[in-house]
Amino acid sequence: MVVPSKLAIEQFSYVMNSNALSSHQIPVVDLSKPDSKSLIIKACEECGFFKVVNHGVPLDFISRLEEEAVKFFSLPLPEKERAGPPDPFGYGNKMIGRNGDVGWIEYLLLTTDPNFNYRKLPSAFNENPERFRSALSDYTSAVRYMACEILELMADGLRIQQRNIFSKLLMDEQSDSVFRLNHYPPCPELQSYVDRNMIGFGEHTDPQIISVLRSNNTSGLQISMKDGTWVSVPPDQNSFFINVGDSLEVMTNGRFRSVRHRVLANTSKSRVSMIYFGGPPLSEKIAPLPCLMKGKESLYKEFTWFEYKKSAYNTRLADNRLEHFQRVAAS
Repeated sequence: MVVPSKLAIEQFSYVMNSNALSSHQIPVVDLSKPDSKSLIIKACEECGFFKVVNHGVPLDFISRLEEEAVKFFSLPLPEKERAGPPDPFGYGNKMIGRNGDVGWIEYLLLTTDPNFNYRKLPSAFNENPERFRSALSDYTSAVRYMACEILELMADGLRIQQRNIFSKLLMDEQSDSVFRLNHYPPCPELQSYVDRNMIGFGEHTDPQIISVLRSNNTSGLQISMKDGTWVSVPPDQNSFFINVGDSLEVMTNGRFRSVRHRVLANTSKSRVSMIYFGGPPLSEKIAPLPCLMKGKESLYKEFTWFEYKKSAYNTRLADNRLEHFQRVAAS
């Protein structure tokens, strides 16, 4: 990305500065502890977001992939653009989706399908495509395993007899999971705007089942609490952050909350994040699980992941994507 002039940055969206809540508001789950199951359930119900420590993902896998990401984003813009535009996979710059959303971001969107031909994205691999592919494969495999472990703890905590009811969707060979590398360059020009912050990635929820986020030690991520208050998430490069997605909210009939989140641009530091979006197969029917209903009315209509994904891609980031799939209470 090219550092913009003061006139150019006026084209981006902003939010007014606010006093974000302190870090103790972010739930922390230690996967090595016996109380992890209950803490996960509580976090999913209250805010749809939590931090995971003692996760079991080798730190070497994390550092190797981040090194490859930094190499890619450090390339000259014309070389990076050879890997774009995203259709749906590839390199993107400032434009988020196809409906007019923009942000102070550049990114590389990839599939987790091992059969994908990555040579369509030549500049992403520099001189050693196998090194990039190996780093990506090691990282996504380890993170998917952790995500499945967390989903099975969720099932246990919800007292669902079929422990893999969520995780099997990620392990399915047809799983529509994707992986995203984000780069938020520093923007020193923002220092003259003391009353506002520029949007790196606008507020939204994730449509999939679960998202697993890891970033370097640069701040910027914020989540929205039930009362609408935005909470800054302190960065931790050795931990992961878990987002409940829209599909999981539906499957739990609203018991779990899909978390609304955003990223603000930083004036002096580059932020690199890596997100695994765990999705079901395209043909999978998404609906509240009967075992969780217990006489309750369904809050959502049944839909396939393909239908929801298509609908989500036709909306703006900040739109309530689930609104079109909610049941209207009889008057």
